[in-house]
Amino acid sequence: MIHALSDVQSKSIGENTRVWQFSVILEGAKIGANCNICAHTMIENDVCIGNNVTIKSGVYLWDGITICNDVFIGPCVAFSNDKFPRSKQYPEAFAKTIIKDGASIGANATILPGLIIGKKAMVGAGAVVTRNVPDYAVVVGNPAKIIRYMGE
Repeated sequence: MIHALSDVQSKSIGENTRVWQFSVILEGAKIGANCNICAHTMIENDVCIGNNVTIKSGVYLWDGITICNDVFIGPCVAFSNDKFPRSKQYPEAFAKTIIKDGASIGANATILPGLIIGKKAMVGAGAVVTRNVPDYAVVVGNPAKIIRYMGE
């Protein structure tokens, strides 16, 4: 289901994926099956999204971001892909950010460029992630710090 009020240019969208109104998905984006792309989202060309992913409203996925399977991205999570942004000056390649299988990122968290969020890791709402998050870690705060580990 692709809502009539969305702008979806990509042909690489898996079965049973829903795209809601006012979403923009550029031509090169790859999105798996059984995903839910909520309203007011933006997905650029060099973005790869796995299966069973939920991306809540107000999330913008910039070039260089890979989201693996079974990931939850909460509302208004902010991703960045350039460590030294300047208007009209672009790096040769954007930083690569990877969100591994089963990770969850809470509302309004900020993920700096070039990081890896580990398998089944959990990023608390409002956290500012400035370094890689290990598998199963729970991080909160600014800057985000590990407070515990999730079980399998």
